Amino acid sequence: MTTASVNRILTATRRRRSARRTSTVMSTAMVLILVVSAAILIDPGLFTHTNPLFNGTDSLAAPSASHLFGTDQLGRDVFSRVIYGTRPVLIASLGGVLLATVAGVAIGIVGGVAPRTISVVVMRVVDVLLALPVLLIALILIATIGAGTNSIILALGVAYTPGFARVVEASVRKLRSIEYVQAAKVFGSSGLRTAFRHLLPNLVTEVVVMASSAVGWAVLTATTLSFLGLGVQLPNPDWGSDLAAGATSLSTAWWLSTFPGLAITVTILIANFAGDWFMRLIDPVGRPTRTKFRAFRGLRTEQPSAQEEKA
Repeated sequence: MTTASVNRILTATRRRRSARRTSTVMSTAMVLILVVSAAILIDPGLFTHTNPLFNGTDSLAAPSASHLFGTDQLGRDVFSRVIYGTRPVLIASLGGVLLATVAGVAIGIVGGVAPRTISVVVMRVVDVLLALPVLLIALILIATIGAGTNSIILALGVAYTPGFARVVEASVRKLRSIEYVQAAKVFGSSGLRTAFRHLLPNLVTEVVVMASSAVGWAVLTATTLSFLGLGVQLPNPDWGSDLAAGATSLSTAWWLSTFPGLAITVTILIANFAGDWFMRLIDPVGRPTRTKFRAFRGLRTEQPSAQEEKA
């Protein structure tokens, strides 16, 4: 064995070890983040003992040891408001994505297995909704049904459903041509039984990765609605509403909007990293699920190339 071959083997070994260490660190970090998120959803008081609605005497105090993120115009602790504001944002985002996932998968399967006439009508409606901006759909729904966390959940669910439906429908159409699905039809399996027994299990990986990735976009949409005054109403803590309340005081009290804005940014980044982590965890082969998620941004669903299919 030549020296060059030995060097290549050693380099490949070091790369594999580095990849394993990186994967272990990433998995540990994601587990910790999920645990902390669950704890905040259950009881935000575990991380702060200050009442976010308490009006103190020390108003517009800069960040310090006693108030890590400072105080607002009414003397309320910004840190406690950021912690307690996590709960409505996560509830609205996760609830909206869950609703969109269930509805989108159901519509996508119907569009993929139904007779051509029904499929064309269903998917043309999906295409029309997919052409509209997500925020516009959410604004129309909330203006109709009123503001609040439940309204945001419904608005996000409706707004993100077309993206799930389009991706699932495209995947179902490809799966229909697989041999065991055709064999099930030959042996008398009904369309509904075929969809739930043979098609749906093969969509789990794509759906989970898409849902985890959609959470970041849902957080951005939910906080935008609250920023516009259509979500959680003051004085209740919420990142979007607190960001709007401090927007007029950026020159004198920068911390009022900075920390809620950082919380939104970090949450979106974590959601995107979580999507990548889930994709590597449950789909190590690396199918182009991430590319397909571009349907949520109004782009066409991209099909894998011949090399990707062979891989």
